[in-house]
Amino acid sequence: QVQFVESGGGLVQAGRSLTLSCAASGSTIRSNAVGWFRQAPGKEREWVARITIGGTTTYTDSVAGRFTISRDNAKNTVYLQMNSLKPEDTAVYYCNWYFRTWATWGQGTQVTVSS
Repeated sequence: QVQFVESGGGLVQAGRSLTLSCAASGSTIRSNAVGWFRQAPGKEREWVARITIGGTTTYTDSVAGRFTISRDNAKNTVYLQMNSLKPEDTAVYYCNWYFRTWATWGQGTQVTVSS
């Protein structure tokens, strides 16, 4: 029943930072693990980061040390702080449940990193 709305994407130069937001409605993120995913043109969607109910965070190797996932339970929102962006980070970013069956995917938010 949850609906995810991603926002915060844009065009940035390599080395800059960007923060994405994932607002959830219909369900509480407090009771679920949430993940960030991305899909580049011509490629499959891949997992980027996740945060568990207890707050444990995990990242794919390519973004570890540069990205930080967090949540604000009061706002029912998950964030992705992206630092030291690289051109290969260019993709549409989505959020969804991680340890449970995926809900319908939102529209995602486009992140474009120029060299």
